[in-house]
Amino acid sequence: MFNALYFRTFITLVETGSFTRTAQRLEMTQPGVSQHIRKLERYLDKSLLDRQGRRFVLTEAGRRAYDYALKLFAEHEQFRHSLDDESLDSGECRIASPGSVGLMFYPFILGQQQMHPGLTVSYSFAFNHEIVTDVQAGRHDLGIVTEAVRHPEIDCEAWHQEPLCLVVPADFTGTGLADLMALGFIGYADGVNRAGGVLRQNFPGEFRSMSHFPRQGFTNEASMVLDAVARGLGFTVVSRLVLETSPWQRQVRELSLPNPVQETLYLVTRRGMRMPRRYTRLLEAFREHRHHERYGHGEPGLADLGEVPGAGGPHG
Repeated sequence: MFNALYFRTFITLVETGSFTRTAQRLEMTQPGVSQHIRKLERYLDKSLLDRQGRRFVLTEAGRRAYDYALKLFAEHEQFRHSLDDESLDSGECRIASPGSVGLMFYPFILGQQQMHPGLTVSYSFAFNHEIVTDVQAGRHDLGIVTEAVRHPEIDCEAWHQEPLCLVVPADFTGTGLADLMALGFIGYADGVNRAGGVLRQNFPGEFRSMSHFPRQGFTNEASMVLDAVARGLGFTVVSRLVLETSPWQRQVRELSLPNPVQETLYLVTRRGMRMPRRYTRLLEAFREHRHHERYGHGEPGLADLGEVPGAGGPHG
């Protein structure tokens, strides 16, 4: 029968290299240590130790059993901490977002994981509708989407805002809507809606519909759309998160507009779920990080949508 205690005794024996010291550390008798090892060998049906008098070396099976035992107890501790919803620095974070958000949010969370080894991160890049479906099914605890969601099993609240940027090739000299129309539009998932919103706010007397713009290309990955813009193939509209993380930043530029437009990001969770505090801390830390990046300390910041939802109970 599987017994984790036998594996714990085996780990200690390998680390101390002595049955006597193992017995002392675990407050057991030496025959008790030997009995645990024999029972573990019997359970695995393999010899774990090559005994040489009072000394021993690990067999191949012993080395593999030791590696497995270390992994087993590490996962056990990780699981135990993950059950503590009040812990800020430990537990698993299962998050999904579109690529336009994850390009910056995922590296930020990895940085937090480096500072807090008790955290683990499972992050998926997906489209809005896929994220909602996966959150509903329990595959993710938290989703970040770019559109408000109405669903009987989903709670959705506004969380954070980022500017939308109208991006043109670096050598583009035009300023008006006719110039943009001559250049043409590079599309991506949700790109038409974002572009339409920005152009409608800034060219209210001229803009009619995105259908009037020549389509110069399309990609389903927002992070790649600026490659086409950098090659002079057209313009697009993306979140500032995409622009700031793009390897083509120097080959493109943001066109200055009189009426900035913000994109609202929403948090989605299963209805009635109380968000563990580790998520709340990550979300608040990222929002503060963006504030400092754009405005420095103590300056007016991004549009603040209030406290992170779920910090004190179910949200919806």
